[in-house]
Amino acid sequence: MAVGRRQYPFHLIEPKWQQHWEAQQSFRAWNPGEAVPANHPFAQRHGATPPEQLPKYYILDMFPYPSGAGLHVGHPEGYTATDILARYQRARGLHVLHPMGWDAFGLPAEQYAIKTGQHPRTTTEKNIATFKRQIKSLGFSYDWTREVNTTDPDYFKWSQWIFLKLYNSWFNPATERGEPIETLQCSGSTEAEKRTFRDSNRLAYVSEAPVWWCEQLGTVLANEEVVDGKSEVGGFPVVRKPMRQWMLRITSYAERLLKDLDTIDWSHSLKEMQRNWIGRSEGAEVDFPVADSTDKLRVFTTRPDTLFGATYMVLAPEHRLVDKITSPAQRAAVEDYKVQVGRKSDLERTELAKEKSGVFIGAYALNPVTGQRIPIWIADYVLISYGTGAIMAVPGHDTRDYEFATKFKLPIVQVVQPPAGTDWQGFVEDGVAVNSANAEISLNGLSTPEAKRKITAWLEAKGLGKKTINYKLRDWLFSRQRYWGEPFPIVWKQGPDGQPYHEALPESALPILPPPLDDYKPTPDGQPPLARAQDWVNLPDGSKRETNTMPQWAGRCWYYLRYLDPKNPNRFVDPTAEKYWMGTSQKDQGKAATAGVDLYVGGTEHAVLHLLYARFWHKVLFDLGYVSTSEPFNKLVNQGLILGEDAQKMSKARGNVVNPDDMVREFGADSLRLYEMFMGPLEMTKPWNTRGVEGVYRFLGRVWRLFVDEASETEFEQSETADPQQGVALLEKLRLHAAIAEAEPTAAQLKTLHATIKKVTEDLDGMRFNTAISALMVFVNEAMTWPNRPLRVLRDFLVLLQPFAPHLAEELSQRLHDLSLRKGAGRAQALSYFPWPSFDASLLVESTLEIPVQVNGKLRDVIQVAAEAPPADMESTALKAEKVQPFIAGKTIKKVIVIPKKLVNIVVAG
Repeated sequence: MAVGRRQYPFHLIEPKWQQHWEAQQSFRAWNPGEAVPANHPFAQRHGATPPEQLPKYYILDMFPYPSGAGLHVGHPEGYTATDILARYQRARGLHVLHPMGWDAFGLPAEQYAIKTGQHPRTTTEKNIATFKRQIKSLGFSYDWTREVNTTDPDYFKWSQWIFLKLYNSWFNPATERGEPIETLQCSGSTEAEKRTFRDSNRLAYVSEAPVWWCEQLGTVLANEEVVDGKSEVGGFPVVRKPMRQWMLRITSYAERLLKDLDTIDWSHSLKEMQRNWIGRSEGAEVDFPVADSTDKLRVFTTRPDTLFGATYMVLAPEHRLVDKITSPAQRAAVEDYKVQVGRKSDLERTELAKEKSGVFIGAYALNPVTGQRIPIWIADYVLISYGTGAIMAVPGHDTRDYEFATKFKLPIVQVVQPPAGTDWQGFVEDGVAVNSANAEISLNGLSTPEAKRKITAWLEAKGLGKKTINYKLRDWLFSRQRYWGEPFPIVWKQGPDGQPYHEALPESALPILPPPLDDYKPTPDGQPPLARAQDWVNLPDGSKRETNTMPQWAGRCWYYLRYLDPKNPNRFVDPTAEKYWMGTSQKDQGKAATAGVDLYVGGTEHAVLHLLYARFWHKVLFDLGYVSTSEPFNKLVNQGLILGEDAQKMSKARGNVVNPDDMVREFGADSLRLYEMFMGPLEMTKPWNTRGVEGVYRFLGRVWRLFVDEASETEFEQSETADPQQGVALLEKLRLHAAIAEAEPTAAQLKTLHATIKKVTEDLDGMRFNTAISALMVFVNEAMTWPNRPLRVLRDFLVLLQPFAPHLAEELSQRLHDLSLRKGAGRAQALSYFPWPSFDASLLVESTLEIPVQVNGKLRDVIQVAAEAPPADMESTALKAEKVQPFIAGKTIKKVIVIPKKLVNIVVAG
């Protein structure tokens, strides 16, 4: 850690400007129609221009979950990057929206409540206060008037409202859009039949689904919350268990979620992660009759051309027909195996390198093209959540099937001929069909694509199968058995037939608040915690409230929309504000504004699920006419991890967490901000090094000394040491360096400035923050040598510096204004709204060039010539060069090679 004398008084400067920005609401963004106070810096920059007439720039951070541990230095990396860009775009004259809020529902607060009895809201509010203090201490230019909190009833009222829109909608395959449920043509004669039909088509529906159940946590966990067969939180064992769950029909939007990736500016790798998760594959569904039964097993295959090579079938252990068709002799073995599989995660079950396992169930199916009886097995590598939960096994041409067949000594048949010299066993690529014929159809001799088309057409003609598209994407499990989450706006009633059915509450009933509880654990019989509140559950009309709650994903799926109009009690977002900030209501210099959030920055851990879920919700809202864009996030960038100093991921267990409070206390917020960006490219993973913070801290000290009189600083330090309570007053007495004056800059000074403007501007446009900082350092190194420091040049430098080190830049800008004030200048303008300087390319043109001079190809001297010097002048100057003379004296000059503006080579003999 740094010790001794401070490089500059950041401990006084930073609180001063943070208080100023907060009191002035300096970074507030204005919705269409809002009046901007005349004394606000926005009005000082843009005058009477209405905010909605300015081009917008909506820059968004993935809002944090406020954990009890607070921030570590890895968290502010993305926040610093977005703040730099927000400040840059604000200086460029754009109307910037840069908000912050809290993804505050979560399991940790509930687990703490179970242990201590303290209400999760108390814990959450305390954690939010810590996060907010830490974030504010770093000087980020957030519009805090738009702060949102997913646990605020005024917020989750609208999460519940969006759920009602999902519940009351269906996906029309004819229009490929979500539509109100009223447009669905119901089949059925009775109201109960119609209700069942509607419920089976809703975008939000109830299903009996096999889910991960954690006994210790008392809740269902999503796949992403299970790691190595244990809960991610707490590391408790989990098991598969069928339970009634709310599901969202995201699979209906799979094709649009895929296609629209081509319309947004995301990295190729990020798009591929989403494509792989959706997992589109073309193939055929084929029916295999179960021998000695009326049942059929439907499989999905991407290789129907290999149907003649199917020698056995494998079902997922959870398949609905397993219990029905298992023979009595195999039942015990099957039940034991199902218990074993129930302890494994989907990832463990499908791990390629694992030992293959499975059990024969004692039943057979009929291969529809060969008519042969083939055995039916269950195995963990077949998932009920993909395809139909059943596969036809073609061990000759599928790696897993081949390994399984080899282990259990099942038949292996060749049906694809590979290129010459390649073994057919386990060959999985395209080839030529062989051994693939029956009395009605022959695929022999056809290429794989031709064979696929022919067999699929034959299957369809025979009623044995059909061409289809399948997705790995499963419908979204959307309920949790928790207290700390949004209650569903749903009640359960009993029909005349005695069967329960669900019904939506009216929008006027929102928000549905969770009831107060003393015990946050599930009930002894396994019901969710909300079931303990019987007075809340049982309504006067005899109906019962839904006792599951929504997952944490719910609030984070749409928060970027609530930022646009966070205090509106009547709408989740005003249409005019939505159209402006999402870019569908304005033109930017003749071009359409960016549709959606202009830039979204966050960690790679949210690269798939959060983004996929948010895109799904957004598309439903778009289809229903509540938003004006089909995609929410135009450009997205993932920041890399910042590791501990031991190059390991920061964690309490490793003891390598670095607290930003310590860095701010020792070096100041501007130093921390600068170092976070100077470490390397934003997307890279980088290890923390506190000595690096010290380095940029020294640089900011040089910036301070470029502007401040050294004797004045010494007086300040001595006086503050004697009376620290007078620090703020003493700070105002510091004097500028005597070399700073209203003077015309020299050509060399202008060249240095404009080279810096060019470099920093281009680097910010390319998000190359580290090299932009390097350019600022180069400027300071040169400016420190200037005998005269023109005020105009230094003011432009501070505009370049302020996105990176805003506190220091504002303080120094105020002092430059004080100097100008003495010369009759008007009221100071906030540096955050100063226009971004543009560079003059003509000032960067070199008037003279340094030209290397070679003799027989070896460098002997460097000469200076006019930039436009003709070849003859270059040759003449080179021949006269002092250091060249010893190498050409008394020798015959055979020729002189001149490359204009680059090189002179003198060729001599003798």
